[in-house]
Amino acid sequence: MTHGGVGPLLPPWLQPFREVARSMTVDTLSRQLPPPPSGARESAVLMLFGETAGEPDLLFTERSHDLRSHAGQVSFPGGSADPGDGGPAGTALREAIEEVGLLVDGVDVFAELPPLWVPPSNHAVTTVLAWWRHPSDVTVVDPAEVASVRRIPLAELIDPECRFTVRHPSGWKGPAFDIGNGLVLWGFTAGLVARMLAAVGWERPWDESVIRPVPVTSRGRAS
Repeated sequence: MTHGGVGPLLPPWLQPFREVARSMTVDTLSRQLPPPPSGARESAVLMLFGETAGEPDLLFTERSHDLRSHAGQVSFPGGSADPGDGGPAGTALREAIEEVGLLVDGVDVFAELPPLWVPPSNHAVTTVLAWWRHPSDVTVVDPAEVASVRRIPLAELIDPECRFTVRHPSGWKGPAFDIGNGLVLWGFTAGLVARMLAAVGWERPWDESVIRPVPVTSRGRAS
């Protein structure tokens, strides 16, 4: 849906995310990763903003604990591109349909971030930002891929008490979020969330000296 050629009509709280997405570069998204190499596999994830009882939230999945890579990690719906996807938005929406049963008629894509390279899997990941204009019921479609589906209020992600630094056994450290029910958001997805919240001025001071180990259920290679 577009309005006056400027893109989807967004709620006021979401408009800053569209504005900062327009100026995002690989360097502002990640100071550690170089641009994707030419041989990287194209993929996309869906950063889906919605509202529950008038409160902004984000959609996440908990990956199956039996997967060979990134088992048990919390992430956005997404995956590798297929030839018929027609671009990153098509990939992200298709994956959301397959993973959580999303009805895409109620979703408005409003921005794409520059692709980021994930070296362990050699994926060039484009983050697709979208507004969940008409939320639909979502659930686990294939338990072999997804263990649970969560809508996390942005207020919880902003809460300094929910934030800390995580350390991987490899020595890698990065931002993390306690999102309840024993789940920890860390790695690639946590980095995206942290940088977007900071970019729109929503980040609140938190104690970066609090360091915890990566959860045992999700000690895959850091990305």
